[in-house]
Amino acid sequence: MLKKMMIAGGALALLSSLSVGVPLWSYARCGIKGVTKAAGDAMPLEWELKRVRQMIDDLQPEIEANAHQIAREKVQTQRLVRDLESTEAKLAKAKSDISRLNDDLSEDSAIYAYGGRTYTAAQVKTDLTNRAKRYMTREATAEKLRQMLAHREASLQAAHQQMDAMLSAKRQLEVEVENLQARMAALRVAQTNSRLNLDDSRLSHTRDLLDEIATRIDVQEETLSVDVEYFGEIDLDEPSEADLNELVRSILNGDTGARADDDALVSINLE
Repeated sequence: MLKKMMIAGGALALLSSLSVGVPLWSYARCGIKGVTKAAGDAMPLEWELKRVRQMIDDLQPEIEANAHQIAREKVQTQRLVRDLESTEAKLAKAKSDISRLNDDLSEDSAIYAYGGRTYTAAQVKTDLTNRAKRYMTREATAEKLRQMLAHREASLQAAHQQMDAMLSAKRQLEVEVENLQARMAALRVAQTNSRLNLDDSRLSHTRDLLDEIATRIDVQEETLSVDVEYFGEIDLDEPSEADLNELVRSILNGDTGARADDDALVSINLE
């Protein structure tokens, strides 16, 4: 569906440009962007989180490639350190030899013996000159090696820092995904609970019916009481003193079951 909408939008922009002569590519791009955003908003959260997890997993090859590059740089740096140490050792030996030859020439001797062989002063002086030139060249080489080593060590340190930052960011992303996963699970539980609209209509109808029955009984009881009060026969017999005394005793003793005719008797005596 989305693909069809994108194709239709592009065709509409092309036809409009050809027929009207107005460049509508910007409008088409805007429409495609809006459709893409709407499609993204319509994706389930579970799918989006799964996509984020996949993107985090896709960082692993890049991290491994960076780790390989760091390891290679570290090996080359160590090799450079060894080369510099070897060069500096040769410089120290050459400087010592130059110092020895220079000291020997200061004696102003005609013959000099080295390693079982003899050399003239001119030969020793020429050898000293050559040694001094080689020393200067080797010293320049050592300086270049020092500069290269300093650069590589700085680069290696920066690479380590970048790798640490990448790993820290990856771990932070994983923690945030776990947090969002927990929040989404809680959201789904809340949404499930909100959809549990229990049907209590039968209970309400039963309650209404009971109230109606109670009301009808109350009405009938009240009607019966009214009938007795207003339409009962007149008692022609005078109440006796004994009945009055019995009624008073019942009232004083808290007998709430006194008869209605006893109430009538009291009323007559009070008159």
